[in-house]
Amino acid sequence: MKIGTHFAALGAVALVAAPAAAADTITIGITQNNVGVDSYQTTYERAFIEAADADPDVETVVLDAGGDVARQIGQIQDLIQQKVDAIIIWPTNGQAVVPAVRQADRAGIPVVITNSQIAEAGFDFIKSFSGPNNIVQGEYSAQMMCDALGGKGQIVQISGQPGYTTAIERQKGFEDELAKSCPGVTIMETQPGDWNREKSQRVMENFLTKYDNIDGVYSGDDNMGVGALNAAKASGRADGMVFIGATNFAVGYEAMGRGEYWGSVYQSPVEDAKNALATAKAIVEGEEVPFLNYFDTPKITKDNMSEFEKPVF
Repeated sequence: MKIGTHFAALGAVALVAAPAAAADTITIGITQNNVGVDSYQTTYERAFIEAADADPDVETVVLDAGGDVARQIGQIQDLIQQKVDAIIIWPTNGQAVVPAVRQADRAGIPVVITNSQIAEAGFDFIKSFSGPNNIVQGEYSAQMMCDALGGKGQIVQISGQPGYTTAIERQKGFEDELAKSCPGVTIMETQPGDWNREKSQRVMENFLTKYDNIDGVYSGDDNMGVGALNAAKASGRADGMVFIGATNFAVGYEAMGRGEYWGSVYQSPVEDAKNALATAKAIVEGEEVPFLNYFDTPKITKDNMSEFEKPVF
């Protein structure tokens, strides 16, 4: 019998008490990074809840760390005490959560990491990673930047949250691929935008003040990329400047349609959420799943955007 999805209040560590589930029900707990920081994570949570509610065999405990590492560690420990059948973690920090993940492993509870990878030190304590290949996404963005600039130019980079695995991997994939395939394109400076549009706009304003010539901007996601675009438009310098991002947000899709945004990487939070839930359920039921269970994230530009639905986030 399906019981329902239960929540802990944002900022609280203790779980909301849930009625006992039926014997054949799988209980899966999830602790997310920071639902309120952007619309991708908000959409992910909604899709996760909808997928769980549609499955009569699954009971879920849905938690959000609010970007706080200590809170997330506490949530993992509470899920262990709750003796859930599996734990899904969207890490606030891939290194800091390793000890708590080790505790779950010692308790015999399988762990699935979703969206952003855990540090390699934790690989022995998880069953699977479910999400995008962020190294490849960075490589795709570098290839698009190279194509857009014809192999030469000077660019700036706005990275994600420092210490966050997705930000680290996308930056590494972008920089390594650019150096290998497009040495004529130089990264003048990199500053974090923390996945935040307003902060990224301020970062770009500083870049525009500091550099007289900027041919392109690479941002770790479209939310930050549109912040950079807004700054360039406000300064009157957006024309001819190439904007490349990742995780194609609705605002990036719309800017692409207007010809203001050159390219991105298409990533669905709905597929991300469904894949994580299905992976955790399969593991509990004894099925074999890939350790790196990636879903597809293709390149998207104005030339092929008609093949993709406008993102809902």
